[in-house]
Amino acid sequence: MIYEQMPEPRSVIAVGTCACSGAPFKKCYNVLKGVDNVVPVDVYVPGCPPKPEAIIYGITKLFEKLKKGSYQR
Repeated sequence: MIYEQMPEPRSVIAVGTCACSGAPFKKCYNVLKGVDNVVPVDVYVPGCPPKPEAIIYGITKLFEKLKKGSYQR
């Protein structure tokens, strides 16, 4: 519900391997195997833990996507 209440443009960055795919917990009964099963994800930043450079790279990729105007849901 909170995602739907956010003003446009909405952006979601999945940071870390657990947020991206649920690993190593993806075979557990109470894990959804990634946050993209709940909300749409724009950028994935894998890693456990993700390196600061990878997080910065993910944020710049999102900014590039917004700047190009190719941000469509």
